[in-house]
Amino acid sequence: MRGESILDRVDWATIGLYFAMVLLGWSSIYAAVFDEENAETLFSLVYNPGKQLIWIGSAVIIIIGVMSLDFKFYDYSAYIIYGVVIILLIAVLTTGTVVAGSKSWFQIGSFRLQPAEFAKFATALALAKYLGDVHVKFENLKTQLLALAILGAPMVLILLQGDAGSAMVFASFLIVLFREGISPIYFVLGFAFVLLFILTLLVSKTVLFIATTVICVIVVGVSFKHPKRIIATLVLTALVFATVISVDFLMTNVLKPHQRSRVVSLINPDADPLGAGWNVTQSKIAIGSGGFFGKGFLQGTQTKFDFVPEQSTDFIFCTIGEEQGWLGSLILIALFVTLLFRISLIAERQKSKFARIYGYGVLSIFFFHFAVNIAMTIGFFPVIGIPLPFFSYGGSSLWSFTILLFILIKLDSHRMQILMR
Repeated sequence: MRGESILDRVDWATIGLYFAMVLLGWSSIYAAVFDEENAETLFSLVYNPGKQLIWIGSAVIIIIGVMSLDFKFYDYSAYIIYGVVIILLIAVLTTGTVVAGSKSWFQIGSFRLQPAEFAKFATALALAKYLGDVHVKFENLKTQLLALAILGAPMVLILLQGDAGSAMVFASFLIVLFREGISPIYFVLGFAFVLLFILTLLVSKTVLFIATTVICVIVVGVSFKHPKRIIATLVLTALVFATVISVDFLMTNVLKPHQRSRVVSLINPDADPLGAGWNVTQSKIAIGSGGFFGKGFLQGTQTKFDFVPEQSTDFIFCTIGEEQGWLGSLILIALFVTLLFRISLIAERQKSKFARIYGYGVLSIFFFHFAVNIAMTIGFFPVIGIPLPFFSYGGSSLWSFTILLFILIKLDSHRMQILMR
């Protein structure tokens, strides 16, 4: 409407959720590193809370920048932003700094920047730009393969950096493809692969080969009048054999020793309780010790005595579980569920295909981070080192999630206008 400012059109409920989560996240980071002897110095740039305040302040500046740009900029510049990030992902392979076994960071003085975090919103924009084109028909196999290539390029580069966790995030874009009409068979095959992966770790390969062969012979025997069923059975059997072999190759030649041990510790938590299983074991102890109401802010003993490594980053949920208990954990989960619900509403009410697809990209990334991070801390998923949005310490992740969300809010504020191409 004429005379209506952008402030009248933005989704203030989602913005309010964002700031509430960021502030709660900062208080959790403060609690995770709290030390009574150095309480006053925790705000210095030497400690995470002080640094995080800098990141939060700069995130506000980023929000102003994102909201100030013309909404058409994100459509027009999607491929350019994607290309720049791809170049950064290549550059970090040669000039980056190794942190925790991954060559994923640019060192800038005392601060570090991780291009993989920015690849998430860049890929969401590029995918939305491609699939949102009026001339692109998603039902075409060529379109689906090119969409997978857009997702695969950053995924492969991040894998080369040794950061399997960040690379896995891009698999969440299957939610976008499903919304656009991709066959559910891809999800069935993915689920089957996960089950076969677990079986390969639990059962001897020889047993799997024999069992698969026996099942194949039986099915072929009862299907001798149905040539297509026989061919499908033989193809499926070959895929099972190839998957079992590839899992063995992945565990032996692709994953690093600490990554292999994390996968094994998920399947068998008691295999290495003082090594790979230490983080998850201590995490569950910390969360369980909080009870219903928790021990109180800054009163967490597991937190205070550093039993859980990376407690201000990947395992920040432990601090909340211990100090705020089951009730505090439920509130955190409720905040995320509400945010995901708001994002889905925003995505569905978009008038342009570009904005809708981008909205589902945002939803996919937030859902993956939220679900997997919490699953890691309670032992339901391997420790792959991905942050909890707005709660985990880190500038790159906070900036990336902020840009990701506020581009959507910006597009939503102009949803009644036709996006010119």
